[in-house]
Amino acid sequence: MKSWSGVHRGAWLGAAVAALVAACVTQEEKRDATIAVNRAFQVEYERTLADRGVRSYKVKKTEAFVALHAALSRLGMRVESQEPEVGYLAVYAPAPIPLNAQEWGEAAAADLPKIRAIARPHIGMAAEFISFEPEGLLIVINATAVEIPAGSEVSLTMRMREVAPPKSGMPRREYPPPTGLRIGLDKIWAQFEQELRAARRIP
Repeated sequence: MKSWSGVHRGAWLGAAVAALVAACVTQEEKRDATIAVNRAFQVEYERTLADRGVRSYKVKKTEAFVALHAALSRLGMRVESQEPEVGYLAVYAPAPIPLNAQEWGEAAAADLPKIRAIARPHIGMAAEFISFEPEGLLIVINATAVEIPAGSEVSLTMRMREVAPPKSGMPRREYPPPTGLRIGLDKIWAQFEQELRAARRIP
């Protein structure tokens, strides 16, 4: 079994190697890799939103908006702006919220190989040191509830906003990892529907 000092030394050496490799990559190469990843992820992002980002419910717009507000708050999101009269709500939270650490790990395991494969032609060996870095990122969700003949149509979007540069020195992606996006959307819908059911049980 490795001693603590041995594990610590190994982690330090790994970080040092990653920093050294990243330092050998030009800013143009980093930019090209980020653009390539964003383009690929944008395609999946738009496909996922079309499939999982919009749902219809047989409830009034005001009821849907209140449930959205409650659901996102319970998941740890903070209100950035809201317009109840038009059914618009913008919320944010430090990444990986609304995912927990385990869900973020699942997303990383599924999506890191994709990111590295896309980036590799642009930055070579440095792609192997790309990781999911939630530090310095905000998850921003825009939610809307609009009235339709059958009730309300609710839609969600999810993006990432940088508030501090990553330790790796690699540029940030604009779009969330595809698996993380799907997990996040499913989690929000589940909480939203729970809030709707709870509200209807109130006499």
